[in-house]
Amino acid sequence: MQATAYTYDAETRCGSVLLDDGTPLPFDAAAFTAGGLRLLRPGQRVRIEVEGAKDSLRITLVTLQTL
Repeated sequence: MQATAYTYDAETRCGSVLLDDGTPLPFDAAAFTAGGLRLLRPGQRVRIEVEGAKDSLRITLVTLQTL
């Protein structure tokens, strides 16, 4: 699934993304670390992996979207 980076805190390695429908979805440090990223800027397109039902999605991986 693709999304757009919305917030990111380098100290906690947590942040949030905006899904393509505009819904914000937070991610924790474990999801950020799983993607191997070192930094994330708001506005970057990312690929995310999620688990859970539609109303309780949880991001398990955040990585950069590449063409």
